[in-house]
Amino acid sequence: MSSKLELIPVNGIPEIKEGDDLSQIIVDGFKSSGIELEEKDILVIAQKVISKSEGKVVDLNDITPTPFAKKLGDELLKDPRMVEVILGETKRIVKMQRKTDTGVMVVENKDGIVLANAGIDASNVPGNDKVTLLPEDSDGSAKQISTQIINESGKNVAVIITDTVGRPWREGLTEIAIGTWGINPLKDYRHQKDKEGYELTATLIAIGDEIASAAGLLMGKNDAVPVVIVRGYDYDFEEIGSKSLIRDPQFDLFR
Repeated sequence: MSSKLELIPVNGIPEIKEGDDLSQIIVDGFKSSGIELEEKDILVIAQKVISKSEGKVVDLNDITPTPFAKKLGDELLKDPRMVEVILGETKRIVKMQRKTDTGVMVVENKDGIVLANAGIDASNVPGNDKVTLLPEDSDGSAKQISTQIINESGKNVAVIITDTVGRPWREGLTEIAIGTWGINPLKDYRHQKDKEGYELTATLIAIGDEIASAAGLLMGKNDAVPVVIVRGYDYDFEEIGSKSLIRDPQFDLFR
């Protein structure tokens, strides 16, 4: 069990552009922040900088909406160009709702994650009418960054890529892990006994999401801190991604 956790912001990360070597930029951020990596640090990275470096930025002025996107746009009071981009990232529409200002589309994206508007948004993107998509392969991006930083530092460092989402039954947004490498994003306590001797039957903890949310306290939305080190959490370094966090549809009451 971890006795103490530290959250360390990596400052000095510049505005990221397509083609930037994000891993090297992060390493440079360690140096400028005076950070020395330790064995089994966890590097938590906001999705937005991953998407920018991978060129997952779309100019809505380049989008021609289909008749179907226009129809949904009219029904939802939503920019049909945005609807078209959302549909392009969608495996299945789960629910749509029209609001007074603009509607929301809850969809299952290509990775099987259920979230609003396929995770596409315009916040923290320079220029008008530009939006970012989620990374093409968040686990692959996490693996690439983890591998490069391990090679640079000689330390086993897991990577968690986060996005901000809403949740059923709860107000407010929180960070979740949409991509991981080096840490099992689930911790299984089933069949273990609690302090009273009772056997646990359903205790499966989303460690990846909990770590993502903790790092989100430092990231903020206006603080320009897209990278945070979580130090002190005891885990086994494993070559594993985030797919175990996605609930099987047969057990999902919302699909």
